[in-house]
Amino acid sequence: MNWLLVWLIALVVFILIEAVTYQIVTIWFAIGALGAAICAMMHGPLYLQLGVFFALSIILLCILRPLSMHYLSSKGTKTNIDSLIGEQVVITEAVDNVNGKGKGKLFGMEWTVRSDDGSTVDKGEIVIVKKIEGVKLIVERKAD
Repeated sequence: MNWLLVWLIALVVFILIEAVTYQIVTIWFAIGALGAAICAMMHGPLYLQLGVFFALSIILLCILRPLSMHYLSSKGTKTNIDSLIGEQVVITEAVDNVNGKGKGKLFGMEWTVRSDDGSTVDKGEIVIVKKIEGVKLIVERKAD
């Protein structure tokens, strides 16, 4: 049996799986298959080819995958909604967390508003967006 061809086919299959899944798992096996293919080109015995394949794959998977995941993982992609944090909101309906009331305008859109400390905020006041919970702006009073 032509083991070089087997390893090259395995290499292509692992690369295709990696390209489809984006999980950074099968790339290590592709490198292992490449190592085994090189071993097969040098007429190494099958047990050595398998040893190279498994050793390279497992070592790379255990050592480099955690590093690659650390550097490649997004640390939370900011969305458009995150850009509202720190913006000023004009209160259009008095904010009362206890009674579930409060509205404000931000960039021409009306939002449900709650205060971060539970205090009431009067209509017409200008507050700052502290965070967003669902469709509610959690606001705090402006520091003077």
